[in-house]
Amino acid sequence: MQKEIRLTEKISYTSALLGQNMIYNFMAMYIMFFFTDILKIPASAVTVIVVIASLWDAVNDPIMGAIADRTRTRFGKFRPYLIFGPPFIFLSTVLCFTIFSADPGKSLVFSTIFYILWDMSYTVSDVPIWAMSSVISHNPGERNRMVTLGKIGGTIGTVIVAVGSITIINALGGERNGNAYLFSSLIIAALGSILMIVCGIILKERIVPKKEKADLRNELKTITQNKPMLFLMAALLLINMVNNMRQAVQLYFVVYAWGNSSYVTYVGAALVLGMVLGMAVTPKIIDHASKKTIFINACILGAISSALPMFILPASVVFGLVMLCLSFAFTGVTTITSTAMLMDVIDYSEYRLGFRGEGIVFSINTFLNKFSNTICKAILGIMMILIGYTDAMERTHLVTFSFSSMMYLVPAMAFALTIIPLAFYNLPDDKLDKIRKSLSHKEDPYGDI
Repeated sequence: MQKEIRLTEKISYTSALLGQNMIYNFMAMYIMFFFTDILKIPASAVTVIVVIASLWDAVNDPIMGAIADRTRTRFGKFRPYLIFGPPFIFLSTVLCFTIFSADPGKSLVFSTIFYILWDMSYTVSDVPIWAMSSVISHNPGERNRMVTLGKIGGTIGTVIVAVGSITIINALGGERNGNAYLFSSLIIAALGSILMIVCGIILKERIVPKKEKADLRNELKTITQNKPMLFLMAALLLINMVNNMRQAVQLYFVVYAWGNSSYVTYVGAALVLGMVLGMAVTPKIIDHASKKTIFINACILGAISSALPMFILPASVVFGLVMLCLSFAFTGVTTITSTAMLMDVIDYSEYRLGFRGEGIVFSINTFLNKFSNTICKAILGIMMILIGYTDAMERTHLVTFSFSSMMYLVPAMAFALTIIPLAFYNLPDDKLDKIRKSLSHKEDPYGDI
């Protein structure tokens, strides 16, 4: 099948996911620390803010998916949200890191409002940017490659923030300076938003929906009557907790377990080495083994490498970084494998139900990531409440052990638990080949631009 996607589209899509993940990861890494240590909001109140806002954000995703599936404009189905949504992400991001009052009570009110606004603004573009990969080409191989490029771009964005953000913050005044976070958020949010807007302008939607709008009952069937998708979604909920937990806790971890905030850069270096290696080798591995087998083996090895630093040389920064690098590599494997499996279950949905429902599927996918992020923040917040966390508290054995457990043991458990739903996933490659051959012989119901 002839290639449809231009090089400029591939570059802009990769860049857009890079920019989007820069914004997301900056929030994930610093917002709780900013609330507790800069605004002096009690850990219990911060936990309530973040969990409620994140949960509402997660619930918004399926709603946004349903809205996107019903969108019909001259710009397309998903593109309008990439063009007009990012300015709101930029504004709400900066507001989240703005100090409006020295009073923790008033700060609590402002923080709650702006964090919820940020969550909702982010959702408006998050679902469409991933769903774009499913309508950008008629060629399944090209669609899969675009998703992979998006994942690579997202990983690079994560790395940029993980490695470089603490350097910017320290250059602007240090991790205890409120303006350092404000100006850092301004830089990162502006760059990320611009990249997303450019992507919305450049990309082309080649699979055009029918003129009639999607039936909500069909959309729900895409999920509820698709057993492989249900088991895959359960696995995604759990595996997303690996990186979400680490993003939420890493600044606390390097400050209270390793004693130096600059070590965030080393954690970022471990992430880039591990994730890039894992993502780079996975496509070749998929050519020689089933995706399910690859996913399960990566989870087993990821669980082992994540847990080891708690029991072997727990005080060693070097050993901890090596094991983090290994576990990030296995996370990279699961990232590419799960994304390819997600495209498989969409094709299965079209074959079995006659409806792809990309918007609702990708919205459920982003919902699961955000819901797992909510769970991780709740776990971190509860732990902080139990140890009586206060800003700049003493580095006792209990404090060090608690943050180390969040960094190592919780991700290890997430890896291990992911294996359970994967054991019930049943969509082998030979079955998928037959499904795609059948779909290729059907008349294309979407048409072309």
